[in-house]
Amino acid sequence: MGESEPRVHFRVIRFMHEAGLRLHVGSIPMATACVVYHKFFCDYSINDYDPYLIGSTALYLAGKVEEQHLKLRDIVNVCYKTLHRRKPALEIGETFNALHESIPSCELLISRCLRFKVVFVHPHKHLLHYLKSLESWFPRDEWAGVPIASTAWSLLKDSYHSRVCLKYPPQHLAVAVIYLALLSYGREVPYNKYADTPWWKAFCDDITLPIIHTIIKDITTTYEMEITV
Repeated sequence: MGESEPRVHFRVIRFMHEAGLRLHVGSIPMATACVVYHKFFCDYSINDYDPYLIGSTALYLAGKVEEQHLKLRDIVNVCYKTLHRRKPALEIGETFNALHESIPSCELLISRCLRFKVVFVHPHKHLLHYLKSLESWFPRDEWAGVPIASTAWSLLKDSYHSRVCLKYPPQHLAVAVIYLALLSYGREVPYNKYADTPWWKAFCDDITLPIIHTIIKDITTTYEMEITV
């Protein structure tokens, strides 16, 4: 019996992150690549298209969209080696040429399927702004002693392994990963209990606790999937 589609997608996104790390892809292009991948497979099946080819192409396309241009040759070599760890590095030949031709063709296919709507607003700028504000509310020693910020960034990065990134507005995702990071370390925002407006409402006035809890549940479900993949 084959893997479920969510598990396949989790595995492919993990592959994309590994390849992206080797290619020194920035966090925004990486996020764009993941969204492109997930959006494509909202409408198409892994039975019809090779998810690893779609993932590799999404990296290539995202580099163009976010102006971190990646050489096609590097995409081919790094993605091949990431996927085939035990095989020798790819040399110029039939396999290399096939991949070198397939990725540009696949790029056009993806672009058409997404109707060339490949520019997205990510939670990153909101998270950066919220964390800077939050830092000023905490005593300096307490903020420095607990990795709230780095944990929130890691949670955001990991959320792209599933379609959480498609389901919620970027501001909501940014608030939710901060909330989960604080929860993970048993920390509360100073004086929040005495404030007329809770910290998360001060950042995003249309978010509610039920929304935050729903997003957190989706994120933790993604981590549970990691155990089984």
